[in-house]
Amino acid sequence: MKKDSRKKATIYDLSVLSGSSASTVSAVLNGTWRKRRIKESTADLIRNLAEEQQYTTNQQARGLRSSRSGLIGLMLPVHDNRYFSSMAQTFEAHVRKRGQCPIVVSSSRDPEEERQTAETLVSYSIDELFICGATDPDSVHEICEAAGLKHINIDLPGTKVHSVVSDNYEGSRILTEAIIRQFPADNPLSSDELFLFGGRNDEASRERIRGFRDVKRELLGSDFEASIQPTNYSPNTARVAFEKFFNERQRLPRALFVNSSINFEGLLRFMSNHPRELFADLVVGCFDYDPFASFLPFPVLMIRQDVEGMITKAFELIKEPLSTPKVYFLRPELVAPRTALSGPLDGLKDIV
Repeated sequence: MKKDSRKKATIYDLSVLSGSSASTVSAVLNGTWRKRRIKESTADLIRNLAEEQQYTTNQQARGLRSSRSGLIGLMLPVHDNRYFSSMAQTFEAHVRKRGQCPIVVSSSRDPEEERQTAETLVSYSIDELFICGATDPDSVHEICEAAGLKHINIDLPGTKVHSVVSDNYEGSRILTEAIIRQFPADNPLSSDELFLFGGRNDEASRERIRGFRDVKRELLGSDFEASIQPTNYSPNTARVAFEKFFNERQRLPRALFVNSSINFEGLLRFMSNHPRELFADLVVGCFDYDPFASFLPFPVLMIRQDVEGMITKAFELIKEPLSTPKVYFLRPELVAPRTALSGPLDGLKDIV
């Protein structure tokens, strides 16, 4: 059945009818399907459906990459996190400064959702895509490459295009040493009193764990496997991990390295169910920065990642011709307890 001539068929319509992804449909229609090793029978089916459904490429998506839409995309894992919200705010400011329009979307740390989101953004003919914290950035790269879309990785590295990330190893070393130095010489911290909670099996967490372990061995003389308590990036799983540790030992460690502000939220959820006095001597280091956490009653040392530096570097690199992929590391900053730093929200105009 042909579509009403008043409503033109879209790539999504052809995707549904053919049972193929929007990216596959795009590749067939722009002639790059052989590069993606799409079957000729699939290409024939999509072309026949395009003719049958009276598909014509609209002005926004014409030629996919042949025209400039002025849209620049940023794909985040989540929005509800100060680090990623700062990333979005900084990104939007850079895009608007260039006279273009930002599009910011999240993919919930789900590889399939990342791919589908990338395909959706391609179908809107965005000019560039900044891929932040993707669990599988190389799969997103394949979709971008098939559409001829310029793209770059931020926060977590890929292997196919340039990546701009925090120096997680060096940041972890700085934070771990600061936690240890927080304790006085007459009551020093021992190796079995410092634990790391949070994170998952990604490049950032692995590098932070490596830095944590190295400093413990250098300054405390040893480390042990149980000092690492991975909880994924979830407040609730972090809370459960703290509860389990506390129930088994009837105490928390004297010092904690918490792998993100998301896991730090899990620590606070756990603490809310127990008397405040239990944590009077606790020292916490968090690999993220939040001014509210910085002013808690116990010492909280924090690492602020260089969001402005990462975004600026990514915009510089995405303009360059394709070359051998390289990872660019930016050093993060240690923030002392009870410190409120300025951020991208300070640039907002007050409306009286």
